Amino acid sequence: MTTAVPTDPEVEILCDNLVRIFKAEGVEVVALQGLDLFVRAGELLAVVGASGSGKSTLLNILSGLDIPSAGLARVAGSDLLAMSGRDRVRYRRHTVGFLFQQASANLLPYLSAAENIQLPMALARTPKGERRQRAMELLEVLGIPEIADRGLSQMSGGQQQRVALAVALANQPRVLLADEPTGELDHQSSEEVFGAIQAANRAYGTTVVVVTHDPLVSEHVQRTVGIRDGRTSSEVLRRTAIDEHGGESVIAEEYAVLDRAGRLQLPREFTTTLAMKDRVRLDLEADHIGVWPDRRGDQRGEERHD
Repeated sequence: MTTAVPTDPEVEILCDNLVRIFKAEGVEVVALQGLDLFVRAGELLAVVGASGSGKSTLLNILSGLDIPSAGLARVAGSDLLAMSGRDRVRYRRHTVGFLFQQASANLLPYLSAAENIQLPMALARTPKGERRQRAMELLEVLGIPEIADRGLSQMSGGQQQRVALAVALANQPRVLLADEPTGELDHQSSEEVFGAIQAANRAYGTTVVVVTHDPLVSEHVQRTVGIRDGRTSSEVLRRTAIDEHGGESVIAEEYAVLDRAGRLQLPREFTTTLAMKDRVRLDLEADHIGVWPDRRGDQRGEERHD
């Protein structure tokens, strides 16, 4: 699968050869090294990867909290490398919503659920008459209208996270970014929160990017993107198939991502199983490319050892 820059006007998020370099005590750390990604408007996408792969850096850039070192990052028509400070405030207030792993990061403990949801609308100067109506509508869509006037101490963890989701959606953002939104919840609460994210995606057409380690999330979306060593490395595409008896099943197909420079990351379990390291041998066939371990290199190593 290639990640050539899409020209589809429906692409809501576009990253092309995205680079982010941090400097700490004179040492450069490359968090993103040529990452490519596109997300279409209204899509619900999961992003997975090991700790340190670049997932959090990507979310920070897409949310406007961090600035890339090079490359292209465009969200809902906004160029994230060219925005002024004032543009960034407006972008974070109106274009993107952010759902943290801990509900407390989105909520104030001394406000009720409805008051928490109305707060970002007040900061955006939404007319007072519209705030309560919007808050109640969100609570209804997310399945918790009965807790509108409850304080945080009167809510379960799953309810708090759904209120936090409503806060992130309060100003009708085009894009919702969620960082491990089910990471601290039990199985039932995780199902409820993910169901609420799906409901918001359907009801409002909000584009959603979820960074997650939770299989409940990553295995129940149509597209899951894997990040490794600061680059997109794989995609899993899912579709529903109907068999001859009318039964439905989900078919998942995994692809490696080929970037515009022709770079390809082979899955680590594949290279480990076949003892591939340092270099591999390639064969061009009529309809595919063969990738083979470099056995001659092993033989030369054995000869030197002898």
